[in-house]
Amino acid sequence: MSPERRELLILGGVAAAAAFAGVLIGPLALQSQSGAADLLSASFPDLDGRPRRFLDWQGQVLVANFWATWCAPCREEVPLLVTAHQRFARHGAEIVGVGIDVPEKLRRFADEYRIGYPVLVADAAAIELMRRLGNSAGALPFTVILDQRGALAHRRLGLLREEELEGVLRKLLR
Repeated sequence: MSPERRELLILGGVAAAAAFAGVLIGPLALQSQSGAADLLSASFPDLDGRPRRFLDWQGQVLVANFWATWCAPCREEVPLLVTAHQRFARHGAEIVGVGIDVPEKLRRFADEYRIGYPVLVADAAAIELMRRLGNSAGALPFTVILDQRGALAHRRLGLLREEELEGVLRKLLR
């Protein structure tokens, strides 16, 4: 075998290995820069006090909505999320509410609004998590959507609109 041919084969092998590594490592690198890995590793108690990890929902499209009972836009947004949960849960989407409030208020609110998706009870740690997810202001409501692989697919600071949420979910659930 000629030296040029050997060199081409070696370079081709290195290029193939680099491309393969990029396919495997690329999404993980993007995920770590987006804060998605921080979200997946986070844990908060649910309304019954049981710790829940976002990682438990990996493999589904995950809509994580940070909100509070005292937040007017959050109160306006919750019925949209309730409806979206009813429409898209059977297709592989899970909505998880991250309530930054005391459990009693969150429980009353969840009952009043008939929230059928998981509601987690968060504290100040949720504000820092939101910042790592791209919400530097720490404002509410704040929603991030991860695809089935756990990569950040969408984020919204402020009130979600029905067309926006349904469009993202339809695209990810194809």
